[in-house]
Amino acid sequence: MTTAATTQTTPENMKKDVMVISLVGLAHGISHFFHMILAPLFPWIKDAFSLSFAELGLLMTVFFVISGIGQALSGFIVDKVGARAVLFFGISCLGFAALVLSMSQNYSMLLMGSMLAGVGNSVFHPSDYTLLNKKVSSQRLGYAFSVHGITGNLGWAAAPVFLVTIAGLTTWRTALFCAAFLPFTVLAILFFYRDLLYTEIVQHKSAAHAAKAAEGAMDFMSIPAVWMCFGFFFMTAMALGGIQSFSSVSLRQMYDMSLGSATTAYTLYMLASAAGMLLGGFLAAKTTHHDRTITFAFSFAGIFSLILASGAVNAGVAVLLMGVIGFGSGIAGPSRDLMIRAAAPKNATGRVYGIVYSGLDSGLAVAPLIFGAIMDAHHPSWVFICVGFFQVLAILTAINVGSKTRALAV
Repeated sequence: MTTAATTQTTPENMKKDVMVISLVGLAHGISHFFHMILAPLFPWIKDAFSLSFAELGLLMTVFFVISGIGQALSGFIVDKVGARAVLFFGISCLGFAALVLSMSQNYSMLLMGSMLAGVGNSVFHPSDYTLLNKKVSSQRLGYAFSVHGITGNLGWAAAPVFLVTIAGLTTWRTALFCAAFLPFTVLAILFFYRDLLYTEIVQHKSAAHAAKAAEGAMDFMSIPAVWMCFGFFFMTAMALGGIQSFSSVSLRQMYDMSLGSATTAYTLYMLASAAGMLLGGFLAAKTTHHDRTITFAFSFAGIFSLILASGAVNAGVAVLLMGVIGFGSGIAGPSRDLMIRAAAPKNATGRVYGIVYSGLDSGLAVAPLIFGAIMDAHHPSWVFICVGFFQVLAILTAINVGSKTRALAV
């Protein structure tokens, strides 16, 4: 079986690694694109259905609640039936979700479309990280995680540009309809290269062996570091959720920006975050103290979040500060993924990443409700204050995970 323990450096092995990393990254990019399938269109959807910010936030919450529950479960399914089939199912759900959203005639249909998108999104992290850990050589895993994070951020960055541009030229329904073609295109590419994404499934030779394996399948949940990783993801997701859902609206109110400028600020945040992940990949490959890299990165981002919240700069500088915050946050990405890998027991990759990344979805589910309430209360600056606060809490959990993992390694 091909695993991350492979240490060959032949051209063939390098080519295979690059292909797997690229295919998984492409899938990850489309999943993150669909994190933003509604938020950029909030101005149009709000007017079309006469919704409050809290109701708009609930659409995001439904997406991430379903995704979080599904993610915890899909990790077990990935370990049982393989990552490839689960990944294909998730991508298909995203395409159908965009079609449902584009045809929505009321708020209930919007909720239905968000739920279906959440089902699709739930499979990606358990599938992606299982594929990377099993199919990519160990010496290139740091770079693989970096590329994985970068493609996710590029998906986040592309969504507002794609959706707002089409909605501005046509309608928000047309934008969603066009978005439906993206996951189906990605699915076709992955299906063409499906042999590269195959992972062997362990078959138990006897019923007794299967029963024993099932009994031990939950052992990883007793590891404190796994739950601290869950807490870390929850806190970082709370900060990210504020940026994703309401940073554009907040910037418009605080700095009197146009919709185009606010969208540019968010896009710059995501592009800068991708650049930060590129640097973070090199830093992660050179150290085992990943909690220290995370501490530096989030401290840097948190400081500039507070400067942005102060309103002491002009609109142009505010746009640039969004990029600075994104760069700092991005640096932490690869170290975060390797920190989780260090905490995960062998042969439980899908389950661990499923549980841990459900913390991401949990935070992204709660954040829109909190930040939506903040915006309804007319406190736009609090969005960035809360972003900095949750990043500080993430630092504390990362330090705890790092110390526990090093203690076990001694």
